[in-house]
Amino acid sequence: MSDEIRRNMALFPIGIVMKLTDLTARQIRYYEQHELIIPARTSGNQRLFSFIDVERLLEIKSLIDKGVNIAGIKQVMNPISKESQEATVISKDIEVKRKEMSDSQLYRMLKQELVTGKRPGQVSLIQGELSRFFKI
Repeated sequence: MSDEIRRNMALFPIGIVMKLTDLTARQIRYYEQHELIIPARTSGNQRLFSFIDVERLLEIKSLIDKGVNIAGIKQVMNPISKESQEATVISKDIEVKRKEMSDSQLYRMLKQELVTGKRPGQVSLIQGELSRFFKI
């Protein structure tokens, strides 16, 4: 499985994403409404986020903290559509595997990805944010 496909897999419920990004559910839904992120939906309509979604949310949070408004963020970060390659994907197989994992396992998996999952040639957007949640 390619790294990009793995990073787009829908794994994390909104509760874990809220803890890691320090955003409220309302803020996350607002960014979704503005098509800055597109989480996948389960058959029960639950949002599931990918590693890429979490990175985008932390980047949005960083821009908001710097005083950039939504219009500016849309200029910096292109809105994504459901058909784009950046949209989070979910399949029956992923949904079954995700249900088998506990929230603590997902949290550890996300931590590991955030700590070690830098893309070649790029500095992690969220490296400074990790110290609030994890002892590195």
